[in-house]
Amino acid sequence: MAIQESYSVASNPVYHDQSPLHVLFAGESQTKPLHIVGPKIYDYYLLHYVESGKGMFRSEQHTYELGEGSCFLIHPGQLVSYASDAADPWRYRWTAFSGSEAEVLADSAGFTGDQSILYTSGSTLIPSSIQRIADAFYSKKESSDMAALGYLYLIFSEAREILTSEIRLTGTESQVQRTVKQMIHYMSAQYAHPVSIEQMCESLGYNRAYLSRIFKKETGMSPVTYLLKLRIDKSRQLLRERPELSIEQVAASVGMTDALYFSRQFKRLCGHSPSHYRTLVAASPSSLHDCLY
Repeated sequence: MAIQESYSVASNPVYHDQSPLHVLFAGESQTKPLHIVGPKIYDYYLLHYVESGKGMFRSEQHTYELGEGSCFLIHPGQLVSYASDAADPWRYRWTAFSGSEAEVLADSAGFTGDQSILYTSGSTLIPSSIQRIADAFYSKKESSDMAALGYLYLIFSEAREILTSEIRLTGTESQVQRTVKQMIHYMSAQYAHPVSIEQMCESLGYNRAYLSRIFKKETGMSPVTYLLKLRIDKSRQLLRERPELSIEQVAASVGMTDALYFSRQFKRLCGHSPSHYRTLVAASPSSLHDCLY
């Protein structure tokens, strides 16, 4: 039997340019086989929920084969494409939102970095909430904007519960702990280069606020402090073991191209200037105390 293609969308009758969070529209579609959207970029967040059928979603980082009960969130500025299956084309609902707090909402639910996919159970309230957003917009009431926000928060409340449960302890190690280990491995391998925390976050595919938060929770210090401590520890080793190196060469060897800044940080953390530290090591290694951190 031929698939009956359908499409409907309802736009928010109320629009506030300065609103911190605003639902733009909601809709539903039964796609035809191999129906393709993109590759393209949106300037708003767009959440799809797959009610039936199958399809493929491609982000800039990954390709996913998705089916009934799956969600995919498109982030603004991300090049994406998605296509329905040839034999079992998907039917999905969607809703779009924007505003200065839109990223905060997505991040708080767990859609951080390259996390774009959510798998729900049969009891999910997401499709009904999207339908209610559309119904509110079809009503053309002034209150529909507020009602849509309420349903959007319900959707992301459920998303947060699912995504955070996925990163809780599985066996002996959680996803958060694995991510923090990745950060530590990255810094341990790259400390000798003038890398920044921003570069690390970009390399790992997460935003800085999220990584800083989980890193501090797991280690008790920020990534910036950890990287500085790592560099100072390595510089102490060089000062002890390589007396022929100048202070500038030691600083450069631990990824700190400004020797004056290196000396200030070394003295702040160890209580001695690098040159004084080296003198003390040469005179009496056992008399030195550890650094202050």
